[in-house]
Amino acid sequence: MASQVTFIGAGNMAGAIIGGMIDSGYPRDAITATSRGDERLAPLRERCGIHTTTDNIAAVAQADVVVLAVKPQVMQDVCGAMRDAIQARKPLIISVAAGLPAETLEAWLGGDLPLVRCMPNTPSLVGAGAAGLFANPRVSAPQRQLATELLEAVGLVEWVDEERLLEAVTAVAGSAPAYFFLMFEAMEEAGARLGLPAETARRLAMQTAFGASRMAMDSDKTPGELKRNVMSPGGTTERAVTHLEEAGLRHIMAEAMDSCAARAREMADELGKH
Repeated sequence: MASQVTFIGAGNMAGAIIGGMIDSGYPRDAITATSRGDERLAPLRERCGIHTTTDNIAAVAQADVVVLAVKPQVMQDVCGAMRDAIQARKPLIISVAAGLPAETLEAWLGGDLPLVRCMPNTPSLVGAGAAGLFANPRVSAPQRQLATELLEAVGLVEWVDEERLLEAVTAVAGSAPAYFFLMFEAMEEAGARLGLPAETARRLAMQTAFGASRMAMDSDKTPGELKRNVMSPGGTTERAVTHLEEAGLRHIMAEAMDSCAARAREMADELGKH
């Protein structure tokens, strides 16, 4: 029998995970989603055929897994209201809320709970996500496997052994889609300056990024090796890559990702004090 999974919150990320679970064959009648009003629940119920309710306490009463998918700013109130029901059931807790430390979440829910923190990214919305997961010591091996299966429904899953490494996951994956969108913008603008219609340059840049990612994912070669394979001595690619290197692209990326990780630490400190 499939584990009963309750989603507290019915926003985009919850909807993406639920859709991925169903596409992967997870039973619809084993999934429940909650929200404060029916305006979010109705389309999810119609599209996915799952159980929905506005009653969080009733929804967690039979849950084996509770996925916390509400905004960090309201999480304390939501957890406080469910605390007794969660303690009576002691389900696996999976949080997809950015920045909230496991210790803080567990305290808000009454303590002594198996808890997994997940740092997903927005491509999860199209089934192509990348997520970092951290488990506290109370998570059993079967619960860890279940969390993997649920999150793999929307993309790649990588576990980290220390919670602080989720800050690095934020820099490498959580915030990283925006880095690529920025590159698409820059390539579109440069292509237009070279005479291409902006729409043509945009489509070429995005398809090339998709193809390069696919090649890298399917290859046993490192990105450095793949890069060198494209660079003919004295050719166009070598000149472009040399310019990027001399302009300090590696240093710029390192500084940007350091800043991202630092902000993730600051947010965890700020949210954890509530």
